[in-house]
Amino acid sequence: MSARRSTSRRFWRDRRGASAVEFALIAPVLILLYCGLAEMTQAMMAKRRLSSITSSIGDLTAQASQTGPTRMADIFNIGAIIMTPFPTTDLKMCVASVVSDASGKNTVDWSRASATGMDDCPAEGAILTDVPVAVLSANKSVILARASYVYSSPIQLVLPSPLTFNRTLYLRPRRVDAVLWSNAS
Repeated sequence: MSARRSTSRRFWRDRRGASAVEFALIAPVLILLYCGLAEMTQAMMAKRRLSSITSSIGDLTAQASQTGPTRMADIFNIGAIIMTPFPTTDLKMCVASVVSDASGKNTVDWSRASATGMDDCPAEGAILTDVPVAVLSANKSVILARASYVYSSPIQLVLPSPLTFNRTLYLRPRRVDAVLWSNAS
């Protein structure tokens, strides 16, 4: 009986495996933290690229005096290139020219979307009420650039459902009062 008691005391006093047990307890928490930080970093990078896309497609359109289907296709391709290495299947872009009349009514002169089904791309002739007055004053025009991206995490440990990022940017035309649409361009 005393041999058994002696063995029992030695077992409880032995600290040789304590580090392995502590590591086994904390390792899952550290792995979850690492994967979560990786997922959040990727999501932030996708959001930052979407902001860059919105700025670029609006700026490229605002620099021209007129635009058309060929030029818009090139601008949307540039937007898709900026989004790499992220998949571009869920990337939607929209560029529109918004003109304000003397009474301050904002009307969409022309509008083009990179993909069908972009719900927040205004239609031609639509009246917009959400353009800030400081951005578009009476008898002026602006280029409205919108982009939307659905980010799905490849790990899906911390972010199991997709996140949708949206960006809207208004830019004033640089060379002319209003950027015109021409089917020849």
